[in-house]
Amino acid sequence: MRNGFDNEKYLRVQSEHIKERIAKFGDKLYLEFGGKLFDDYHAARVLPGFAPDSKLQLLMQLSDVAEIVIVISAVDIEKNKVRGDLDITYDKEVLRLRDEFQSRGLMVGSVVITHYNGQEAAKLFRSKLKKLKINSYYHYTIEGYPKNVKLIDSDEGFGKNDYIETTKPLVVITAPGPGSGKMATCLSQLYHDNKRGIKAGYAKFETFPIWNLPLKHPVNLAYEAATVDLNDVNMIDPWHLEAYGVTTVNYNRDIEIFPVLDSIFKGIYGENPYKSPTDMGVNMVGNCIIDDEACCEASKQEIIRRYYTCLNQYVQGDASEDEVANIELLMQQAKITTDYRAVTQAAKARAEKAKVPTAAIELADGTIITSETTPLLGTSAALLLNATKHLAGIDHKVKLIPKEMIEPIQQMKVNLLSGNNPRLHTDEVLVALAMLSKDDENCKKALEQLANLKGCQVHTSVMLSEVDRKIFKKLGVDLTCEPVYKKQKPLIS
Repeated sequence: MRNGFDNEKYLRVQSEHIKERIAKFGDKLYLEFGGKLFDDYHAARVLPGFAPDSKLQLLMQLSDVAEIVIVISAVDIEKNKVRGDLDITYDKEVLRLRDEFQSRGLMVGSVVITHYNGQEAAKLFRSKLKKLKINSYYHYTIEGYPKNVKLIDSDEGFGKNDYIETTKPLVVITAPGPGSGKMATCLSQLYHDNKRGIKAGYAKFETFPIWNLPLKHPVNLAYEAATVDLNDVNMIDPWHLEAYGVTTVNYNRDIEIFPVLDSIFKGIYGENPYKSPTDMGVNMVGNCIIDDEACCEASKQEIIRRYYTCLNQYVQGDASEDEVANIELLMQQAKITTDYRAVTQAAKARAEKAKVPTAAIELADGTIITSETTPLLGTSAALLLNATKHLAGIDHKVKLIPKEMIEPIQQMKVNLLSGNNPRLHTDEVLVALAMLSKDDENCKKALEQLANLKGCQVHTSVMLSEVDRKIFKKLGVDLTCEPVYKKQKPLIS
């Protein structure tokens, strides 16, 4: 768990680099912000030391000249796409982002609904935006995008899109997730600005893949694993290699769309200021890695976590067999298996012996604590008690929550609430622990250790309930689960 990334250096050099890019253009610069402006937990996991709100801090330094445009795809609205790390739909995330930005003194100019084809869900969302007095625009699906350059760069292509009214020289284009249409929104604005005689430029701020790391570096492989549902593939940038003779890494969508950008820039300036997709970027993350081994280790762990997430989604019908196979291929390239994750081995070993659901947690010092389902507690609840007792120096034999307190809760769950699982979940155990902590010194000590679970690794031999998953997330624990449904029968009546 040692740091591999210098966040202070990153804030300094990245801010300087963005300011240099702004200075290269005239009236306006559209800066596409890839990934998340804050809450960038993927970057924080694969680059230990990276602060989840680093990009937001950068933007706040430019708040006097910047405004934000939030982009959301009508397709994502229609299918209620969920931001996995926060468990909220993209449309709700747009409103959350707006509130968060404005609370920090940043201007949010408007919301753009892309890939619009008359979807009813998109219409309803725009009506909601109107009621909230939020400016909104439609950008339409263009047939043959991104290869049909002639149509795209015409009044029947970008020309059909609504023109986004902006007031600041720096326009930051962001979105609740990947594939929302941020780049197309920027290019559409360049087209319209050119028609209006406004000299505008474009740049891209995308954290991953990291252009100056090797193609198969674990950090870049972890990015592919994180975007497996988008079919993103890291590639050597052929345009950059041809122009400069230097090998850099980009991803397929940027490489595919470069001819479009090339055409649009030539229409505006008579020439393209960029010779490659890599030239478009302003990302300095790769220059701020201070311990490559630590970042490699963190990224390998992330690939395995993404694999388990994909497996769980697959058995639930939310991911394809191809997605699972693609991450398995990434694991082969990283030369790892699920056994590389220590808690995975520990949980599976105990499950094989106990023949009941089990769990394991790896603490900050590398200590691994395990648990199993009991008549009173679910395995996740038992794990929290075992881990906090260990951290607080409490003898494992000590029962923090007496049986006499648990049994009435079980009776209520089964007999009054018609539940199928009488065992206490993590939230119920924590409430009980908090109640007892007033008079019980051991419970108080155990409760105080919860903060020390942040960043720890957990694996369970079965898929957990939504309640347990959310508790682990709130504790900052990185969780993986075997793709096995838990089968339980009431133990009391």
